[in-house]
Amino acid sequence: MTEERELLRETVAALVDKHASPAAVREAMASEHGYDDSLWKLLCEQVGAAALVVPEELGGAGGELADAAVVLEELGKALVPTPLLGTTLAELALLAAEQPDTNALERLAEGTSIGAVVLDPGYVVNGDVADIVIAATGTTLSRWTNFTAHRIESMDLTRRLARLEPTDAADIGTDPGLADIAAILLAAEQIGAATKCLDLTVEYTKDRVQFGRPIGSFQALKHRMADLYVAVQSARAVVNDAIAEPTPTSAALARVSASEALSKVAAEAVQMHGGIAITWEHDIQLYFKRAHGSAQLLGPPQEHLRRLESEVF
Repeated sequence: MTEERELLRETVAALVDKHASPAAVREAMASEHGYDDSLWKLLCEQVGAAALVVPEELGGAGGELADAAVVLEELGKALVPTPLLGTTLAELALLAAEQPDTNALERLAEGTSIGAVVLDPGYVVNGDVADIVIAATGTTLSRWTNFTAHRIESMDLTRRLARLEPTDAADIGTDPGLADIAAILLAAEQIGAATKCLDLTVEYTKDRVQFGRPIGSFQALKHRMADLYVAVQSARAVVNDAIAEPTPTSAALARVSASEALSKVAAEAVQMHGGIAITWEHDIQLYFKRAHGSAQLLGPPQEHLRRLESEVF
Protein backbone atom coordinates (compact mmCIF):
# COMPACT_ATOMS: atom_id res chain seq x y z
CA MET A 1 0.00 0.00 0.00
CA THR A 2 1.36 3.41 -0.96
CA GLU A 3 2.02 6.08 1.66
CA GLU A 4 -0.85 8.21 0.30
CA ARG A 5 -3.25 5.28 0.41
CA GLU A 6 -2.24 4.41 3.95
CA LEU A 7 -2.91 8.01 4.97
CA LEU A 8 -6.32 7.74 3.32
CA ARG A 9 -7.05 4.59 5.28
CA GLU A 10 -5.98 6.18 8.57
CA THR A 11 -8.10 9.27 7.93
CA VAL A 12 -11.23 7.24 7.19
CA ALA A 13 -10.55 4.98 10.19
CA ALA A 14 -10.31 8.05 12.46
CA LEU A 15 -13.63 9.42 11.18
CA VAL A 16 -15.32 6.06 11.64
CA ASP A 17 -13.91 5.70 15.14
CA LYS A 18 -15.19 9.15 16.09
CA HIS A 19 -18.55 9.26 14.33
CA ALA A 20 -19.63 5.66 13.68
CA SER A 21 -19.86 3.93 17.02
CA PRO A 22 -22.14 0.87 17.18
CA ALA A 23 -24.89 3.10 18.59
CA ALA A 24 -24.41 5.62 15.77
CA VAL A 25 -24.55 2.85 13.14
CA ARG A 26 -27.84 1.60 14.58
CA GLU A 27 -29.24 5.11 14.55
CA ALA A 28 -28.10 5.64 10.97
CA MET A 29 -29.57 2.39 9.64
CA ALA A 30 -32.94 3.28 11.18
CA SER A 31 -32.94 6.83 9.79
CA GLU A 32 -35.02 8.06 6.87
CA HIS A 33 -32.20 7.79 4.33
CA GLY A 34 -30.54 4.75 5.87
CA TYR A 35 -27.25 6.53 6.50
CA ASP A 36 -25.81 9.37 8.59
CA ASP A 37 -26.00 12.55 6.48
CA SER A 38 -23.48 14.36 8.66
CA LEU A 39 -20.91 11.57 8.42
CA TRP A 40 -21.45 11.34 4.66
CA LYS A 41 -20.75 15.07 4.43
CA LEU A 42 -17.55 14.67 6.46
CA LEU A 43 -16.39 11.78 4.26
CA CYS A 44 -16.98 13.85 1.15
CA GLU A 45 -15.51 17.12 2.43
CA GLN A 46 -12.58 15.91 4.54
CA VAL A 47 -11.67 12.72 2.68
CA GLY A 48 -13.11 13.29 -0.78
CA ALA A 49 -14.54 9.77 -0.60
CA ALA A 50 -17.11 10.38 -3.32
CA ALA A 51 -14.54 12.04 -5.61
CA LEU A 52 -11.83 9.38 -5.61
CA VAL A 53 -12.44 7.78 -9.02
CA VAL A 54 -13.39 11.02 -10.81
CA PRO A 55 -10.60 12.75 -12.81
CA GLU A 56 -9.34 16.07 -11.47
CA GLU A 57 -10.48 17.96 -14.56
CA LEU A 58 -14.04 16.89 -13.77
CA GLY A 59 -13.93 17.99 -10.15
CA GLY A 60 -12.64 14.77 -8.68
CA ALA A 61 -9.53 13.56 -6.88
CA GLY A 62 -8.07 11.68 -9.84
CA GLY A 63 -7.61 8.49 -7.83
CA GLU A 64 -7.86 4.83 -8.72
CA LEU A 65 -10.13 1.90 -7.98
CA ALA A 66 -7.78 0.89 -5.16
CA ASP A 67 -8.46 4.19 -3.37
CA ALA A 68 -12.21 3.57 -3.35
CA ALA A 69 -11.56 0.00 -2.18
CA VAL A 70 -9.52 1.23 0.79
CA VAL A 71 -12.36 3.50 1.93
CA LEU A 72 -15.00 0.80 1.47
CA GLU A 73 -12.90 -1.68 3.46
CA GLU A 74 -12.63 0.74 6.38
CA LEU A 75 -16.35 1.50 6.27
CA GLY A 76 -17.05 -2.22 6.09
CA LYS A 77 -15.21 -2.84 9.34
CA ALA A 78 -17.84 -0.95 11.31
CA LEU A 79 -20.73 -1.76 8.94
CA VAL A 80 -21.11 1.98 8.35
CA PRO A 81 -24.16 2.65 6.13
CA THR A 82 -23.19 5.08 3.35
CA PRO A 83 -24.15 5.57 -0.32
CA LEU A 84 -20.49 5.32 -1.39
CA LEU A 85 -20.69 2.03 -3.30
CA GLY A 86 -23.60 3.10 -5.49
CA THR A 87 -22.21 6.59 -6.01
CA THR A 88 -18.78 5.29 -7.04
CA LEU A 89 -20.30 2.85 -9.53
CA ALA A 90 -22.53 5.57 -10.97
CA GLU A 91 -19.46 7.77 -11.50
CA LEU A 92 -17.63 4.98 -13.30
CA ALA A 93 -20.70 4.46 -15.47
CA LEU A 94 -20.90 8.14 -16.39
CA LEU A 95 -17.19 8.23 -17.14
CA ALA A 96 -17.69 5.35 -19.59
CA ALA A 97 -20.53 7.15 -21.38
CA GLU A 98 -20.01 8.41 -24.91
CA GLN A 99 -20.71 11.94 -23.69
CA PRO A 100 -20.07 12.12 -19.91
CA ASP A 101 -22.46 14.36 -17.98
CA THR A 102 -19.88 16.59 -16.29
CA ASN A 103 -22.48 18.36 -14.18
CA ALA A 104 -23.77 15.09 -12.75
CA LEU A 105 -20.21 13.88 -12.14
CA GLU A 106 -19.39 17.04 -10.21
CA ARG A 107 -22.48 16.66 -8.03
CA LEU A 108 -21.65 13.03 -7.33
CA ALA A 109 -18.03 13.89 -6.53
CA GLU A 110 -19.19 16.57 -4.09
CA GLY A 111 -21.61 14.17 -2.44
CA THR A 112 -24.58 16.44 -3.12
CA SER A 113 -26.08 13.82 -5.44
CA ILE A 114 -26.38 10.11 -4.70
CA GLY A 115 -25.76 7.53 -7.39
CA ALA A 116 -26.91 3.98 -7.98
CA VAL A 117 -26.20 1.39 -10.64
CA VAL A 118 -28.88 -1.10 -11.62
CA LEU A 119 -27.45 -4.54 -12.25
CA ASP A 120 -30.72 -6.19 -11.24
CA PRO A 121 -33.77 -3.90 -10.89
CA GLY A 122 -35.13 -6.18 -8.20
CA TYR A 123 -32.56 -5.02 -5.68
CA VAL A 124 -30.53 -1.86 -6.09
CA VAL A 125 -28.13 -0.62 -3.42
CA ASN A 126 -29.31 2.80 -2.14
CA GLY A 127 -31.88 2.79 -4.93
CA ASP A 128 -34.47 4.57 -2.81
CA VAL A 129 -32.20 7.56 -2.07
CA ALA A 130 -30.40 7.88 -5.42
CA ASP A 131 -31.12 10.70 -7.84
CA ILE A 132 -28.64 9.63 -10.55
CA VAL A 133 -29.33 6.08 -11.74
CA ILE A 134 -27.52 4.12 -14.45
CA ALA A 135 -28.51 0.64 -15.60
CA ALA A 136 -25.80 -1.74 -16.82
CA THR A 137 -26.81 -4.78 -18.84
CA GLY A 138 -23.34 -6.19 -19.50
CA THR A 139 -23.34 -4.69 -23.00
CA THR A 140 -24.93 -1.24 -22.74
CA LEU A 141 -25.43 1.56 -20.25
CA SER A 142 -28.68 3.48 -19.97
CA ARG A 143 -29.50 6.42 -17.75
CA TRP A 144 -32.84 6.32 -16.01
CA THR A 145 -33.92 9.95 -15.96
CA ASN A 146 -37.27 9.07 -14.43
CA PHE A 147 -38.01 6.06 -12.28
CA THR A 148 -39.99 4.81 -9.31
CA ALA A 149 -38.31 3.28 -6.29
CA HIS A 150 -39.77 0.93 -3.69
CA ARG A 151 -37.69 0.17 -0.62
CA ILE A 152 -37.13 -3.51 0.09
CA GLU A 153 -36.96 -4.80 3.65
CA SER A 154 -33.97 -7.11 3.93
CA MET A 155 -32.24 -9.07 6.67
CA ASP A 156 -29.24 -6.73 6.62
CA LEU A 157 -30.54 -3.46 8.03
CA THR A 158 -27.18 -1.74 7.52
CA ARG A 159 -27.60 -1.82 3.72
CA ARG A 160 -30.57 -0.17 2.03
CA LEU A 161 -32.02 -1.91 -1.01
CA ALA A 162 -34.82 -0.88 -3.34
CA ARG A 163 -36.70 -2.16 -6.38
CA LEU A 164 -36.51 0.31 -9.26
CA GLU A 165 -38.74 0.66 -12.31
CA PRO A 166 -37.81 3.06 -15.12
CA THR A 167 -40.34 5.38 -16.74
CA ASP A 168 -37.84 7.22 -18.94
CA ALA A 169 -34.41 5.95 -20.02
CA ALA A 170 -31.80 6.64 -22.66
CA ASP A 171 -28.74 4.68 -23.80
CA ILE A 172 -25.49 6.50 -22.99
CA GLY A 173 -22.74 4.06 -23.97
CA THR A 174 -21.15 0.65 -23.62
CA ASP A 175 -20.99 -1.17 -20.31
CA PRO A 176 -17.29 -1.30 -19.26
CA GLY A 177 -17.94 -4.31 -17.03
CA LEU A 178 -19.54 -2.57 -14.09
CA ALA A 179 -20.78 -5.84 -12.59
CA ASP A 180 -17.18 -7.01 -12.19
CA ILE A 181 -16.06 -3.68 -10.73
CA ALA A 182 -18.98 -3.79 -8.31
CA ALA A 183 -18.00 -7.33 -7.30
CA ILE A 184 -14.44 -6.24 -6.53
CA LEU A 185 -15.49 -3.22 -4.48
CA LEU A 186 -18.05 -5.27 -2.57
CA ALA A 187 -15.36 -7.90 -1.89
CA ALA A 188 -13.11 -5.19 -0.41
CA GLU A 189 -15.94 -4.15 1.89
CA GLN A 190 -16.49 -7.79 2.90
CA ILE A 191 -12.81 -8.13 3.84
CA GLY A 192 -13.17 -5.14 6.13
CA ALA A 193 -16.20 -6.66 7.84
CA ALA A 194 -14.48 -10.05 8.20
CA THR A 195 -11.39 -8.44 9.71
CA LYS A 196 -13.34 -6.52 12.34
CA CYS A 197 -15.63 -9.44 13.14
CA LEU A 198 -12.57 -11.60 13.82
CA ASP A 199 -10.99 -8.87 15.96
CA LEU A 200 -14.16 -8.62 18.05
CA THR A 201 -14.19 -12.39 18.51
CA VAL A 202 -10.56 -12.57 19.57
CA GLU A 203 -11.13 -9.74 22.03
CA TYR A 204 -14.18 -11.48 23.48
CA THR A 205 -12.35 -14.79 23.99
CA LYS A 206 -9.67 -12.94 25.94
CA ASP A 207 -12.26 -11.42 28.28
CA ARG A 208 -14.72 -14.31 28.63
CA VAL A 209 -13.68 -16.55 31.54
CA GLN A 210 -14.79 -20.17 31.86
CA PHE A 211 -13.43 -22.76 34.29
CA GLY A 212 -11.21 -20.07 35.77
CA ARG A 213 -9.47 -19.24 32.47
CA PRO A 214 -10.13 -16.97 29.46
CA ILE A 215 -11.73 -19.17 26.82
CA GLY A 216 -9.23 -17.85 24.29
CA SER A 217 -6.51 -19.78 26.12
CA PHE A 218 -8.13 -23.11 25.21
CA GLN A 219 -6.17 -24.80 22.45
CA ALA A 220 -9.26 -25.77 20.43
CA LEU A 221 -10.36 -22.13 20.16
CA LYS A 222 -6.82 -20.99 19.36
CA HIS A 223 -6.77 -23.36 16.40
CA ARG A 224 -10.17 -22.18 15.18
CA MET A 225 -9.18 -18.51 15.36
CA ALA A 226 -5.90 -19.24 13.60
CA ASP A 227 -7.85 -20.89 10.80
CA LEU A 228 -10.11 -17.82 10.57
CA TYR A 229 -7.10 -15.51 10.37
CA VAL A 230 -5.66 -17.56 7.50
CA ALA A 231 -9.03 -17.52 5.71
CA VAL A 232 -9.31 -13.73 5.96
CA GLN A 233 -5.72 -13.04 4.91
CA SER A 234 -5.94 -15.48 2.01
CA ALA A 235 -9.12 -13.81 0.79
CA ARG A 236 -7.51 -10.39 1.22
CA ALA A 237 -4.66 -11.44 -1.09
CA VAL A 238 -7.14 -12.55 -3.76
CA VAL A 239 -9.12 -9.31 -3.47
CA ASN A 240 -5.96 -7.20 -3.64
CA ASP A 241 -4.95 -8.99 -6.84
CA ALA A 242 -8.38 -8.25 -8.31
CA ILE A 243 -8.12 -4.57 -7.37
CA ALA A 244 -4.70 -4.35 -9.02
CA GLU A 245 -5.83 -6.17 -12.19
CA PRO A 246 -9.62 -6.09 -12.59
CA THR A 247 -10.86 -8.82 -14.92
CA PRO A 248 -13.99 -10.97 -15.00
CA THR A 249 -11.96 -13.87 -13.60
CA SER A 250 -10.29 -11.92 -10.81
CA ALA A 251 -13.64 -10.34 -9.89
CA ALA A 252 -15.31 -13.75 -9.59
CA LEU A 253 -12.42 -15.08 -7.51
CA ALA A 254 -12.55 -12.04 -5.24
CA ARG A 255 -16.29 -12.39 -4.63
CA VAL A 256 -16.09 -16.11 -3.88
CA SER A 257 -13.11 -15.73 -1.55
CA ALA A 258 -14.44 -12.70 0.31
CA SER A 259 -17.95 -14.14 0.67
CA GLU A 260 -16.64 -17.43 2.04
CA ALA A 261 -14.24 -15.68 4.44
CA LEU A 262 -16.86 -13.33 5.88
CA SER A 263 -19.49 -16.07 6.17
CA LYS A 264 -17.03 -18.37 7.92
CA VAL A 265 -15.85 -15.71 10.37
CA ALA A 266 -19.38 -14.56 11.18
CA ALA A 267 -20.58 -18.12 11.78
CA GLU A 268 -17.66 -18.89 14.09
CA ALA A 269 -18.14 -15.56 15.87
CA VAL A 270 -21.69 -16.55 16.75
CA GLN A 271 -20.47 -19.90 18.08
CA MET A 272 -17.65 -18.43 20.17
CA HIS A 273 -19.75 -15.62 21.60
CA GLY A 274 -22.51 -18.03 22.56
CA GLY A 275 -26.16 -17.08 22.94
CA ILE A 276 -25.43 -13.38 23.42
CA ALA A 277 -24.33 -13.13 19.77
CA ILE A 278 -27.86 -13.52 18.44
CA THR A 279 -29.45 -10.93 20.70
CA TRP A 280 -30.49 -7.60 19.20
CA GLU A 281 -28.26 -5.70 21.61
CA HIS A 282 -25.06 -7.41 20.42
CA ASP A 283 -23.19 -6.35 17.28
CA ILE A 284 -22.18 -9.83 16.10
CA GLN A 285 -25.70 -10.45 14.82
CA LEU A 286 -25.25 -7.44 12.51
CA TYR A 287 -22.05 -8.94 11.08
CA PHE A 288 -23.80 -12.28 10.66
CA LYS A 289 -26.62 -10.63 8.71
CA ARG A 290 -24.18 -8.57 6.65
CA ALA A 291 -22.27 -11.75 5.79
CA HIS A 292 -25.33 -13.53 4.44
CA GLY A 293 -26.79 -10.45 2.78
CA SER A 294 -23.56 -9.53 1.02
CA ALA A 295 -22.98 -13.10 -0.15
CA GLN A 296 -26.22 -12.95 -2.14
CA LEU A 297 -25.76 -9.41 -3.42
CA LEU A 298 -24.65 -8.99 -7.07
CA GLY A 299 -25.00 -12.72 -7.61
CA PRO A 300 -24.37 -15.49 -5.04
CA PRO A 301 -20.98 -17.29 -4.86
CA GLN A 302 -22.39 -20.26 -6.78
CA GLU A 303 -23.01 -18.00 -9.76
CA HIS A 304 -19.42 -16.78 -9.73
CA LEU A 305 -18.16 -20.35 -9.33
CA ARG A 306 -20.07 -21.36 -12.45
CA ARG A 307 -18.36 -18.52 -14.31
CA LEU A 308 -14.98 -19.82 -13.19
CA GLU A 309 -15.89 -23.41 -14.09
CA SER A 310 -16.81 -22.34 -17.62
CA GLU A 311 -13.25 -21.07 -18.11
CA VAL A 312 -11.71 -24.34 -16.99
CA PHE A 313 -13.99 -26.97 -18.53
